[in-house]
Amino acid sequence: MPRLLQPTVPQQQPEWPDPERLDEVRRTLEASLPIVVPRESDLLKRRLAAVAEGRALLLQGGDCAERLHTSLDDVERRIDTLSRMASLLSESFLLPVVVVGRLAGQYAKPRSSAYETRDGVTLPSYRGDSVNGPEFTAAARTADPYRMLRAHQAAAATMNMVRALVGHRAGSPDTHVPEEMFVSHEALLLDHETPLTRVDPRTGRTYAGTGHLLWAGERTRDPDGAHIAFLAGVANPVAVKLGPAAEPDELLALVERLDPDQEPGRLTFVVRMGAGAVRERLPLLVEKVAASGARVGWVCDPMHGNTYTAPTGHKTRAFDDVLDEITGFFEVHHALGTHPGGIHLEMTGQDVTECVGAAGVGHEDLPRRYESSCDPRLNRGQSVELARRVAGLAAGRSAGAGAWR
Repeated sequence: MPRLLQPTVPQQQPEWPDPERLDEVRRTLEASLPIVVPRESDLLKRRLAAVAEGRALLLQGGDCAERLHTSLDDVERRIDTLSRMASLLSESFLLPVVVVGRLAGQYAKPRSSAYETRDGVTLPSYRGDSVNGPEFTAAARTADPYRMLRAHQAAAATMNMVRALVGHRAGSPDTHVPEEMFVSHEALLLDHETPLTRVDPRTGRTYAGTGHLLWAGERTRDPDGAHIAFLAGVANPVAVKLGPAAEPDELLALVERLDPDQEPGRLTFVVRMGAGAVRERLPLLVEKVAASGARVGWVCDPMHGNTYTAPTGHKTRAFDDVLDEITGFFEVHHALGTHPGGIHLEMTGQDVTECVGAAGVGHEDLPRRYESSCDPRLNRGQSVELARRVAGLAAGRSAGAGAWR
């Protein structure tokens, strides 16, 4: 793998007020144990190779923005919900399901604006618990690099919970816990990601130590940008989010940058176009990438392109829009004879009221249990119901079964 490079000024980074404190934190992270080890990331890459080749599905989900105080109950309910969803999908599609949590590292968030104004007061935007706090005060919104150390500790504790829960309960007839579960997050905060890269002495390759699968977001996917350079320099499986403005040449450049050897399982494209755009914009992208010979995985993120502001003032997403984007994603792949590789969701195992539709949640219910610190998540009932609806799309698989195997 190429060495780590950062050729341009990274986008979406905090304005750290004290460079000396930042350097101290980076040195501490460099001396810290990683959250995951290379052999686990290699195993996930093999599982994702099956997704790219049409022999498996990916179910990826979890919090929009993890909090540093995640509890055992939160983790257990999230794992159980994902596992129930995976069972429904596997039974209908007759394919194994790879389960990956947005978990143990999703502490940083990109923002459309660096600042937020309320009642005439302007403060820095909340960028996730590894940077600042969600409370609208000058103290909370000041970027503090020490939060990266707390985030690392929280990620380690959460990863320990995941390993304990999966190891202890997998295979039990009374649970839906998978035998394997991997963790992922957006590789946004490079001051946190870079110090935690590690060289595997077995192979000499460099791995990100913060998660098994890392991705670049819609705002950081410039093929010549610092975030893609970082992902190009690690051997983990990686992903890139694609919005409706993505162009075929950009995808081909990303393939060349991130997966020049065309290794199945190395690169996944996560489509987040919105229900109104996916049927129009996705076909050309899939056709051009397929024609290049690249063997990438294709996954649908039906959350980020379907966000709107409810009459209550809350950001929300409608269950029907989420389902419609997934349906459109499957329709495109069925028409092209390619493999719709899975879904990527912002969801929780708790009974929150953040997305409307299904589970009896309307706009008037949003204030009741709106607990997300950033974007709205599907609750437990909505998540399981969505899996049931997506399982119904398995009927369309028969026409392209040869392409899926």
